[in-house]
Amino acid sequence: MQFSEQPDTASVIEHPIECEAPNDQISNESLIGSNIKYLIVGLLFGIVFVKAEIISWYRIQEMFRLHAFHMYGVIGTAVVVGTISVWAIKKFHIKTIQGETVIFHKKTFQWGNVIGGTIFGLGWAITGACPGPLFAQIGSGFLVVIIILLSAIAGTWMYGLLQRKLPH
Repeated sequence: MQFSEQPDTASVIEHPIECEAPNDQISNESLIGSNIKYLIVGLLFGIVFVKAEIISWYRIQEMFRLHAFHMYGVIGTAVVVGTISVWAIKKFHIKTIQGETVIFHKKTFQWGNVIGGTIFGLGWAITGACPGPLFAQIGSGFLVVIIILLSAIAGTWMYGLLQRKLPH
């Protein structure tokens, strides 16, 4: 079992499954309400991905061939927004919608991340798709991406099978 302490209380959160990235949420959400919330956010992200041409195989190939700045600008903007968001959460002690404290766990360097990132990048370059926009690509009519989606699911399943034998 993994235990985490909330910074402003002495309570301990027990996680039912040992996990490297535990969810420290204590309150339960309704299954339907939670899924509807994520469905709406996912649809909005999909629309933004399509309009920003993030799902374009051509744009992805441009990025990997160093022919255009478009995708680097999108990724760089996401990094800046994420950095500012984490800073704001820490600085102003912003809580979740349920009023819970957001806990950031210490991360340590692991070679498995480098190996996994390299495999991920190669797959992204070869297929022109990463997990984020897969559903937007399929929704836009690029049905061949279903094969990539099934491959991503198979890869995730394979990782789960071999997880204990891989470098972490």
